[in-house]
Amino acid sequence: MIKSMTAFGRAKLEGEKRDITIEIKSVNSRFFDCSVKLPRAYIFLEERIKDYVKKNATSRAKVDVFVTVDIHSSDTLSVGLDTAYLESYLAALYRLRDEYGLKDDVSVMTVARNQDIFTSVKEQEDVDGEWEIFRAVLDGAIADYTDMRAREGARIESDISAKIEQVRAYSDEVEKISSEDTVGYRDKLEARIRQILEANDAPIDENRLLTECAIWADKIAIDEELVRLRSHFGAFYEIIGASEPSGRKLDFLMQEINRETNTIGSKANNAKIAKLVVNMKGELEKIREQVQNIE
Repeated sequence: MIKSMTAFGRAKLEGEKRDITIEIKSVNSRFFDCSVKLPRAYIFLEERIKDYVKKNATSRAKVDVFVTVDIHSSDTLSVGLDTAYLESYLAALYRLRDEYGLKDDVSVMTVARNQDIFTSVKEQEDVDGEWEIFRAVLDGAIADYTDMRAREGARIESDISAKIEQVRAYSDEVEKISSEDTVGYRDKLEARIRQILEANDAPIDENRLLTECAIWADKIAIDEELVRLRSHFGAFYEIIGASEPSGRKLDFLMQEINRETNTIGSKANNAKIAKLVVNMKGELEKIREQVQNIE
């Protein structure tokens, strides 16, 4: 089952003393990279949230988790001052005033704009208990996020499946043209060599002539490439039908299909096949762009 790396999820818990809102959004990435933005008083939950998201939400994506806590009333949270920082901050302000002759408009409200002077103190902090409350909200956000990933993944799967079928159809046309073209090429080559030999009154070694023509015809034959392509098409459906993440496997498979397609284009000496190869490469490029969004 394909899941998209680009998604969004949200959940909210409304309580008597506080509301907790958690939002998860992600975009495609080669690796798992999670950033958690929390109120300062709850920073102790950061690593737990990262680990939980990696285990239960996605194993590969650039993930941002936003946690908002709106406190209505609290008997466990108090706001204090970082005295040492505040004194250093005020000293810097007064120095700025004195050395540069600036207007002295330092007031409580102007100083309070620097949020770093405040500290939040949770009395009798129950880390595990707080985690359980936040985890419940996180589960809701992950469920919403996962649902969106699945919906987007189904859309991507439908799109790339249609495109891979188009590539398969092009390859079937190439195979049909190639089987006729190889025989025609051998016959033309044999006729041309006979013409040259006869024009120069050179003896014709029939066995040598047939062998050389067969060798050159074999060089433009694309049977092996077409066989490998059919195998890759089968592997495509095995990968998207599996339960584990498929993005990296599909990316590698597209590289292999593209390699076989390029080889067909370089070996085939036929304008119709060349046009079909261009069409195949166009569809493959579209598929590879979509695959970058798959976990």
